[in-house]
Amino acid sequence: MIRSLHRWPGLIAAAFLILLAVTGTALSVFPALETVTSSQASAQQNVAELAALVQAQHPTVEQIKRAPTGKITVWWFDGNTPASAVVDPASGKDLGTTDPNRFEQWLINLHRSLFLNDNGRMVTAAAALAMLVLSVSGGLLVMRRVGGWRRWFARLRGPWEGRIHSEMARVAMPFLLVSAVTALWMTASTFSLLPDDSAYASFPSQTSGQTGFDVAQMAGLQSLPVSQLRDLTFPAAGDATDVFTLTTDRGMGYLDQGTGAMLAWSDNGPWAQLGEWIYLLHTGQGAAVWGLLLGLMALSIPGLAITGALSWAKARRGRPALRGMAAASKAQTLILVGSEGGSTWGFATTLAKNLQAAGQSVHMAALNSFAPDRYRHAERIVVMTATWGEGTAPSSAKRALERLAEATPTVPMTVLGFGDSSFPDFCGFATSFEAAARAKGWDLILPEQRIDRGSPQEFARWGQAFGEKIGLALELHHQPSAPKAQALTLLSRRDYGEAVQAPAAILRFALPKTSLWARLIGRGMRFQAGDLLGIVPQGARIPRYYSLASASANGFVEIVARKHPGGLCSGQLMALQPGDSVQAFLRPNPDFHPDRGTTPLILIGAGTGIGPLAGFIRSQGNRRPLHLWFGARHPDTDLFYGQELAEWSENGQLAGLTTAFSRSGKRHYVQDALRQDGETLRELIQLGARIMVCGGRDMAAGVQQALTEVLAPLGLTAASLKSEGRYAEDVY
Repeated sequence: MIRSLHRWPGLIAAAFLILLAVTGTALSVFPALETVTSSQASAQQNVAELAALVQAQHPTVEQIKRAPTGKITVWWFDGNTPASAVVDPASGKDLGTTDPNRFEQWLINLHRSLFLNDNGRMVTAAAALAMLVLSVSGGLLVMRRVGGWRRWFARLRGPWEGRIHSEMARVAMPFLLVSAVTALWMTASTFSLLPDDSAYASFPSQTSGQTGFDVAQMAGLQSLPVSQLRDLTFPAAGDATDVFTLTTDRGMGYLDQGTGAMLAWSDNGPWAQLGEWIYLLHTGQGAAVWGLLLGLMALSIPGLAITGALSWAKARRGRPALRGMAAASKAQTLILVGSEGGSTWGFATTLAKNLQAAGQSVHMAALNSFAPDRYRHAERIVVMTATWGEGTAPSSAKRALERLAEATPTVPMTVLGFGDSSFPDFCGFATSFEAAARAKGWDLILPEQRIDRGSPQEFARWGQAFGEKIGLALELHHQPSAPKAQALTLLSRRDYGEAVQAPAAILRFALPKTSLWARLIGRGMRFQAGDLLGIVPQGARIPRYYSLASASANGFVEIVARKHPGGLCSGQLMALQPGDSVQAFLRPNPDFHPDRGTTPLILIGAGTGIGPLAGFIRSQGNRRPLHLWFGARHPDTDLFYGQELAEWSENGQLAGLTTAFSRSGKRHYVQDALRQDGETLRELIQLGARIMVCGGRDMAAGVQQALTEVLAPLGLTAASLKSEGRYAEDVY
């Protein structure tokens, strides 16, 4: 509901909101320029002094006005000709013309009414209402994504479009909310939809009938600082019944021109006072810095519109269309999908089509939509879900456990998990969902099954077992859609490990050539160290993933690979020679990127796990202390990046370097080195250090155990650091 409330106003009103944002940003500059270029009255100067100075220069003065920016404008008659000028409050002398800035006036008319008068004001008000809805719903979605307002600035993960959208939203949202509310208020005021309690003092019925009292001696003007003045209108020359009319930020009144006495006064009511603040907050008139900040935040609207539209389009592309899909209330089988990258939707579509061919009515939807009370004709529910990160829900299933907890068990359910068994939390979310369903009392058609690395064979076997349980013959021949790969040409290779029968290499590929337009629209190859490079080996459709040791800014793609016995992909990689090519694609891995802080960074790796860690050292430069603990077999055969490590240590990019070799010298592992350097590690952790680990699963488990022992005196463990976002792993 909230997501739909956020999506459709944004898509519909995007063009108007971008126009209002751009014009609003441009208009925010004018108050600042006027404040800077206008001569400002001193804090001690009062209105009596200003009026006397102006009258000395222009004896026939009719009106003095002060803008919220501090600009003083005077009108007078020169004979029978009206004249005006901007004046210096310190001397009363003319500074320049009062002619309005035509471009500014054009922008104001465009921003307020689109040159369509009242009809245009109604359109811009509708756009402001859309922005209000977007701000509120966007704030709720951000809180849902990060886990509450207390974690408003927590680290984000997921596809880049969504991350950038949320990053901009959580910074700009409060300002956009203010802009929307104040715009709606000002529109309502324009159409007289709000109470009007502006000061209105009745014109005095009696005056002294005298003229000529020295304006500099009027007590009512002497007690009023120039900063509070809005308007001072002088009495008509020769009319003894006329008076001075004074308007301030608090109200208005009349002064006798013959005695200087205040004849009548009326204060602004609370609505009028609030209106003054609303005007200031929306325009920045009288608060130049705030106005510029508001204008700067308005520039986020085009970015939010673009990233929001990209996220929406990507989500739609990620959900394959299913012809003949039944409504949720009429379907016999409900297939609910939890997916991050989109591949699980492909498996779900294969199942849905086979069920339809068997005569079943099917509804397929995101797992977030889980609502059993709506499934009135359902005979079964099939949950097919991937896992993100360390056992957490993918993007289309973030609310699934919450909805499951609120639901009453109905028809039988089955859970099918998708993942990669090389990761420690293989199908962790699917396991959590099934456990929660069991605890709630749901009947399960099959115990939880797991599909490793998108295996079509495992999926077919599950389909056969599932079909037998529900009395249908299902043959699920799923052909995963091949990832959109591109050719990478090998530039160079550095070989290691031959002497210890463990061939490995640092492989450096050229960046693929892309057009300027492709780079501008974000289709160029952009990546960071720690992201994943998917290699599609010849003769296979399932990619293998390697952590990147470079960023796109380095100008090349680099990985560290070791040949595994019988390994199809590793064997092909190790056979490459400069000039040869492989088919590859990128997969972001935002959970394994260094944060933006300046606290120390502890890097721990073994073997080919040095790859992304070397990339981090390259990219971080000297902006923060980096400490590397690296384990390998032998310094003469397995010391990846040996020359670079020495250079980085010498030039200060590495504040600390410790190596451990299992087949040379002390013959110990990286976890042993960590225990020996316990005091150093504790000091770094107390300074706020973050830990990043890359390597094999056994090594990672040993590192966790060693760090738990080392950090015990501090009352910390590897698990507690993980919960604080200070411990990240990339294991295989």
